[in-house]
Amino acid sequence: MFGRAIPIATEERNLNATAQLAAAVVPAAGRGERLGPGAPKALRELGGVPLLVHAVRALARSRAVGLVVVCAPPDGVAEVVGLLDSHGLEGDDVRVVAGGATRQESVRLGLAAIPADIRVVLVHDAARPLVPVEVVDAVAAAVRSGHPAVVPAVPLADTVKRVEPQLAGAPEPVLDTPDRSTLRAVQTPQGFDRAALHEVHLKALTEETSVTDDAGLIEHFGGRVVVVPGHEEAFKVTRPLDLVLAEAVLARRRATDGY
Repeated sequence: MFGRAIPIATEERNLNATAQLAAAVVPAAGRGERLGPGAPKALRELGGVPLLVHAVRALARSRAVGLVVVCAPPDGVAEVVGLLDSHGLEGDDVRVVAGGATRQESVRLGLAAIPADIRVVLVHDAARPLVPVEVVDAVAAAVRSGHPAVVPAVPLADTVKRVEPQLAGAPEPVLDTPDRSTLRAVQTPQGFDRAALHEVHLKALTEETSVTDDAGLIEHFGGRVVVVPGHEEAFKVTRPLDLVLAEAVLARRRATDGY
């Protein structure tokens, strides 16, 4: 049930042992219907390798991360364990647990699998397979510096309109045009003080919330979230066109960086 993602040299491991390492939770129990029928989104292949494997490797490349907890479909834990093992993920640095019916439940179950002495937790989408290691490092460092909730984000390239939703296909009246300079598109991994994240997940069990990420939970219950620079290659693979773009990015990395 455990796997190792990226071999780390002995001298690097000794340096890590003196640092405040983070644990990363990867909720991967969803099906990702927008990519079309077939395997769950996290198991779709990018360059011949499942998105989930790319995501775990991206996290493991950061010397700030000491443990990755993958939340698999409840009926697919053995499959995910076998998948990670088949890609050389063996050791004590990757743990697979059963996820829940929702992303929020999966993160809560992943948190429960993290050793009590780990104080920094990252939450990363399996569908963001190409996040650069410097983004992971920056998020973890910001949490260690005292920020209880940190998200990577990028400026918006398009003008955004706020509209009044209508029935599908009907014209939607524009309400206003927010100032684009104040808006950011949020990515993952998002980083948290472990105690703060645990607290809001417990509160969410007794109060219905409509947030879409863990930073939203922190905000919903009155916490403060800060933004650090994200990266254009940390985009989410949600639709078929995203997969085409990810293939192009991966091909460029393999050709120029030996990725």
